[in-house]
Amino acid sequence: MPHSLSPILERPAVAKARAPRPLTVAIVGATGAVGAELIACLERRDFPVGELRLLASTRSAGRTLMFQGAPVTVQALDEASFAGVDVAFFSAGASLSRRYGPIAVAAGAWVVDNSSAFRMDAATPLVVPEVNAWRLGEAPGRLVANPNCVAAIAAVVLAPLHARRLIVRLVGSTYQAASGAGAAAMAELRDSTAAALAGEAYPPQVLAHPYAFNLFSHDAEIDPETGYNGEELKVMAELRKLLAAPDLPASFTCIRVPVLRAHAMALTVRFAEPVSVEEARAWLSEAPGVRVVDDREANHFPMPGEASGADDVLVGRIRTDLSDPSGRSLSLFIAGDQLLKGAALNAVQIAETLVRAGEF
Repeated sequence: MPHSLSPILERPAVAKARAPRPLTVAIVGATGAVGAELIACLERRDFPVGELRLLASTRSAGRTLMFQGAPVTVQALDEASFAGVDVAFFSAGASLSRRYGPIAVAAGAWVVDNSSAFRMDAATPLVVPEVNAWRLGEAPGRLVANPNCVAAIAAVVLAPLHARRLIVRLVGSTYQAASGAGAAAMAELRDSTAAALAGEAYPPQVLAHPYAFNLFSHDAEIDPETGYNGEELKVMAELRKLLAAPDLPASFTCIRVPVLRAHAMALTVRFAEPVSVEEARAWLSEAPGVRVVDDREANHFPMPGEASGADDVLVGRIRTDLSDPSGRSLSLFIAGDQLLKGAALNAVQIAETLVRAGEF
């Protein structure tokens, strides 16, 4: 891996990227919810796309999607799909990433993978550009992992605090939108809500429980030994990796709520030293990718409705944890768009970092 990354990776990848030449970009899983956001992010952020290759299953091949005002035909994914590709975004599940990610790398592409396939692989950088873009310089190959959506959103807020006051314990509860389970779950929320309002039955088809006017534990498999589900264990492990805190004590409870998009979470954070609300608010106000929404007088704090479609992660309800008389704990509330900072936007920001570092 060339050292050209070193001087630029200290800065977050939030500016529009420019490249010396147009790039050939592939999106695996182009017809899904994250795929649609990847297409929109590439266009909105003026990423230097010369050719856009949209890849999906054979049943989706032949569909057309719009990019920069022109139709692009979806192609069936196969082993020859990555010839000449500069950067490939994967958002089609872990099994496809494991199969085709190495093929894309072997063809010469940088791979930014949005699945869980490589996140905890010790040799694969897990990256949120505002937090640890420098990790890209440690990559032994051209494969980068995009974090779990909750971990990515939380890390943007936790990292500027952790940089100034070491975090020594973290407890979180999440309120996760339908977007986290993909386009089909978003459709089920719309349809089941319409049915409930009409007084009609709607048997769950995508998720395990009725979604309209309900909330329930995240449907990831429960670990019989710990009682935590797979989503909770993923979030805790990935946050430790992102914050370079492998021994950080953490506990999460992940809940699905009937919100279309944008996840929210309540965090209680304990630090090695006392920290004031004023200090935390100042640090967060300066942090890239963060917007403080903390108006106590108007009772206005982060909401999924305001986070939806926004690049920034919203943070508020910043207050001293009264259960810790040492003054070392704060409680916060966060909301961030799962399809953007939790997935597509973060992936594009990773690619922008590589462009600015001269990797193409």
